[in-house]
Amino acid sequence: MELNKLKVSITTPQKKWTFEDVISCTAPGVKGSFQILTNHAPLMNKIEVGEVKINRSEGEQSFATSGGFLEVLENEISLLLETCEDAAKIDVDRAKKAAERARERLHHKSEEVDVFRAEAALARALNRIRVAGKV
Repeated sequence: MELNKLKVSITTPQKKWTFEDVISCTAPGVKGSFQILTNHAPLMNKIEVGEVKINRSEGEQSFATSGGFLEVLENEISLLLETCEDAAKIDVDRAKKAAERARERLHHKSEEVDVFRAEAALARALNRIRVAGKV
């Protein structure tokens, strides 16, 4: 790893990514998006539904996430996320169908519909569509 660069690891229950020589990492915190540069103070933060961006000299890579936790310690960033999907690999048609199903559940509320769960599904689907649209 180059001097004055970050190392980022993203871990989900299904997959793990590791990035070396990272210039900056942007994540969706509970109070808004924030960026981490080299020599950042130690930090732990909750991550919300949103976009994680890894900026390296080769370019920027974006991921859609449904939330989790982030830790910064000695120029190493660890993201433990519920889900994380590379923006370039998002199936937009599938995300649009998921958004439509969630909207239908919210529109036709009944006692069987878990409103919180439907709203969360809609937020995740819309986030996937938004992040994929930037590629």
